[in-house]
Amino acid sequence: MLAGIQLTDPDLSARVAAGLGRVEDLLERELISEFSFVTEAASHLMHAGGKRFRPLFTLVAAGVGPRPDAEEVVVASAVVELIHLATLYHDDVMDEAQIRRGAKSANARWDNSIAILTGDFLFAHASRLVASLGEDAVRIIAETFAELVTGQTRETVGPGPDEDPIDHHLRVLDEKTASLIDTCARYAGIFSGAPEEHVLALRRYGRAVGVAFQISDDILDICSTDSGKTPGTDLREGVRTLPALYTLGDPAADPRLRELVAGPIRSETDLAEAVTLLTASPGMATARQTLSGYADAAAAELALLPDSSAKDALASLVRYVMDRTR
Repeated sequence: MLAGIQLTDPDLSARVAAGLGRVEDLLERELISEFSFVTEAASHLMHAGGKRFRPLFTLVAAGVGPRPDAEEVVVASAVVELIHLATLYHDDVMDEAQIRRGAKSANARWDNSIAILTGDFLFAHASRLVASLGEDAVRIIAETFAELVTGQTRETVGPGPDEDPIDHHLRVLDEKTASLIDTCARYAGIFSGAPEEHVLALRRYGRAVGVAFQISDDILDICSTDSGKTPGTDLREGVRTLPALYTLGDPAADPRLRELVAGPIRSETDLAEAVTLLTASPGMATARQTLSGYADAAAAELALLPDSSAKDALASLVRYVMDRTR
């Protein structure tokens, strides 16, 4: 299993592995600058690891079309990874992060200016690369970038006085995460030659599974015991994820729990109490129901696609998103 996607068909597995190798080679070439420091900074996060989920997803989804090995699929896979990497450099500046992928973040290793400029460098190279895929591909990635920025801005500003915080949160997840998964699916379908109705189904699947993945992260932050994460990280930082938002929006919720999840938690004793209470709360149960709804929506879109090993692999991602929170 790679990044939650199970590749049981040997031919699919071999095709995807070969494609990922081609993507990696392309990324290495794209990160080279005549100024060696720029190359070092731009390569920093890529060489720190990462699951390459977005290229993997694109390569797998391309199996829905008749030309999954098309060079354009590989180029598109590199483009979405460059966009993703660029957002990580900028996110770490905004979050004042110190660690990314087990290594020092670029802003911690150098400074904020270097991190921002490196992110811009990656965006520029993604733009140059996507231009080789044609006008429609350029427009698609521009629209996606606008969604990514809008989602980040929406999260930074927070919900308005007349806006439902839960709707706001789900829209942030859709724009910040699912929009790029949508583009991965769209590129996969278009450049592999899939018919329009299959491209649309892939896109809707990508949106649903992208939001589902982030909701499962919200749940894992509270309930995880073996993911390597420290439970309650978001609570400690005062980040209101879906289980906390459902709790705060429920007047009948445990008053003590509402008090704890309302703001940053400084005490380890209070954090442990909040994790215990939130894990067993109606808010957590409702978050799980919401997750299930998005997973069901993703599965329904897959049902519209013809049978293939690629479809089976995409279905395994839906199961993984659900199973990882159980």
